[in-house]
Amino acid sequence: MSDTLQPLHLGQTSALPASPEEAVLDYVPNPRPNALYLARFAAPEFTSLCPVTGQPDFAHLVIDYAPGQTIVESKSLKLFLGSFRNHAGFHEDVTVGIGQRLFDEMQPRWLRIGGYWYPRGGIPIDVFWQSGAPPEGLWVPDQGVSGYRGRG
Repeated sequence: MSDTLQPLHLGQTSALPASPEEAVLDYVPNPRPNALYLARFAAPEFTSLCPVTGQPDFAHLVIDYAPGQTIVESKSLKLFLGSFRNHAGFHEDVTVGIGQRLFDEMQPRWLRIGGYWYPRGGIPIDVFWQSGAPPEGLWVPDQGVSGYRGRG
């Protein structure tokens, strides 16, 4: 995370980080810090690498969070998620790791991530993580991603 709340990427030419560890997530002040609301990011074309075969894995990620004092800057999030293209990790590690990093750095009131992974070896794997129970009164809609149906 950048030390100040001045985004490093917004309005700048930015290269895709070589790895998630090199990616810098920018946060900006929440314009409505006292309002209880949910923000959603969907990444329907997320990719990482299988740690066993080195082949690409594909997922549809949905990240929901109730902001606290800051919100994640979307360009830096896009670059962070793109940095996984050459990162080898199991679906569970990748999905939970993204959610935990965002939660630890951004410190939202609540966060959840759904990783809807396309089949590997004929088995689709869906991974879900959340920081705890959602705050009372927060509208939490369904993530809207259907379970994998194949030709079904």
